[in-house]
Amino acid sequence: MIGRLNHVAIAVPDLAAAAEQYRGTLGADVGPPQDEPAHGVTVIFITLPNTKIELLHPLGDNSPIAGFLEKNPSGGIHHICYEVEDILAARDQLIAKGARILGSGEPKIGAHGKPVLFLHPKDFTGTLVELEQI
Repeated sequence: MIGRLNHVAIAVPDLAAAAEQYRGTLGADVGPPQDEPAHGVTVIFITLPNTKIELLHPLGDNSPIAGFLEKNPSGGIHHICYEVEDILAARDQLIAKGARILGSGEPKIGAHGKPVLFLHPKDFTGTLVELEQI
């Protein structure tokens, strides 16, 4: 069902400093900040030869990332994202196998402009999993 790893998302308390660390220290290809109001985050994508890193920072007081950063003030890995060919078929298959979909269960449009869903971390060894339709 799952395809390739699309990205690893890291919540950061200082987006500009994190971007500069990847750009200056690691020599990575760092994209521009991108506000995602529907998800309550500002993101920066770092393009690697085989995947991406997504830096996440709260956008507004109700951001789900704000709560994560309260618990992890230095930041940390927030979720991993896998690609799927058909997000609705993947959702239905996962539900049939007992996995829980966060939110309404209906896909939202993610930062790449494609449908995404999040899976409950308690069903995946404590890891928040995002699925993105390719």
